[in-house]
Order: sequence, then C-alpha cells, then structure tokens
Amino acid sequence: MIHHNEMMQHVQTHPFPLLFATLSGAHLYGFPSPDSDFDIRGVHLMPLEMVVGLKEPTETIEKDGFYDGLEIDLVTHDAKKFFTLMLKRNGYVLEQLFSPLVVYASPVHDELKAIAAHCITKHHAHHYLGFAATQWKLFQKHSEPRVKPLLYVYRVLLTGIHLMRTGIIEANLMTLNEEHHLPYIQDLITQKLEGPEKGVIHGPDLNFYAQEYIRLTQKLEAEHQKSTLPDVPAAHEALNTLLVRLRLDGVHA
Repeated sequence: MIHHNEMMQHVQTHPFPLLFATLSGAHLYGFPSPDSDFDIRGVHLMPLEMVVGLKEPTETIEKDGFYDGLEIDLVTHDAKKFFTLMLKRNGYVLEQLFSPLVVYASPVHDELKAIAAHCITKHHAHHYLGFAATQWKLFQKHSEPRVKPLLYVYRVLLTGIHLMRTGIIEANLMTLNEEHHLPYIQDLITQKLEGPEKGVIHGPDLNFYAQEYIRLTQKLEAEHQKSTLPDVPAAHEALNTLLVRLRLDGVHA
C-alpha cells in the first residue's frame, strides 16, 4: 500500500507551486482494487512571465511514478485552465477540488472551495448523464462484462442525483448508496475491492443491470427538471479576482 509520504514525494517534484492535489479515481469513488493506480489531480500556478509572453504555455502537466509495482498518476492544470473548467458544467473538476482525500493543500484550497460552491448549477446533470452513457457503452462492448465500468455508471448517476437534490458534490459510491439502499451496489463494490482492477462479472443478470441504468438515468433527468439549483454559475468575478491575485503575489498570498 502506498502511504501519504510516497504520494507527497511524487507531488513535490512538480515544477510549479500547487494550489492543491487530491486523490481521484477509484480511491475517491470508494472502490479501489488491490492493484488500482493512485490518480492524483490538482492545480498548479505558472509564474507571470510564462503567461504574458508570446509563447503558448503548456497548461496541463502529467507525471507518472512507480512505487512497489503500483503507479501514481499525477495530472494538474494551470489555475486559469482549471478555473475556466469550473465555470463550465464539469463535475469532474469539482470532484477533484472537493475530494476529502487531500495529498497537498495550500492556503488557497479552502478559499477556492468556497468560490466553487457558486459554480454548481442544475446543468451539471448533463455532465453526469453523458459520463454514465459513455461508461455504459464501455461496459456493453466487452464480451466479458467488467465490474469497473458498471460501478462507474452507477456512481456518476447517483452523484448527479445527489447533486441535483442537495447542491453538494459527493463522489463516494458507498456514501451515496446510504441514501438509496441498492443491495447490488454493495455486492459489486465487494467484488471490485477484493479482485483485480480488470475483474469481470461472472454470470450477471445483464437485463437487470440495464433496467437499473435506465431507471437511474430517468431519475437523474427528473431531478434535473425539478432542481432549484441556479441555471448559471455566479463565480466568474471571484475566480478572476483570485487568479489575478495569485499571478501577481503567488500561491501563499
């Protein structure tokens, strides 16, 4: 098992100051396999001289590392790119920001989360509906149906339903299922936790899983229609002000 110190060692090799770095992927979703990669996601800040000149900066940095045979995958975006994504209906970046599995946090992390609360809209439902549809196609295309994409299908649908009802980002499937009490969710999670990353479903009732996919999709669509969340984000000015301050004064300002 990789410990926090080893993840910090990987993060500390980043060439730019970080606003935060958190665990995403299966660890955040509550169903890592014994051989699951550690997906670290975050935001870095490029210095002013790199963003005001004629050269196009590289806004996304990816860095892999291997420890005891397991992989740490670090991906970060520059603050401008990440802030821009926050203003779109992109639930993925908000899940990274609100992830409780914090590897590194600067003083700006909490400030950014407070602003992000005003980025959430009812139209984030479209992100989760689209992601679920993509994962369902991935699940269906394998001759031996895999547990992982099926869990992703249900995870994103339940995250979307919870978000439409509460305005809160929750990505852990076990926590989400405390509201829905779907017995097959725990069975699938147990199989994923105890098996390999690419474990398959043996003798599944594919028709049942398909009906649940349809039912939860329709539930998310219904929750979207009646959601009281705003139509548009209200954080543009706050994010702009924060970005300008960070560019001029640095992460620890």
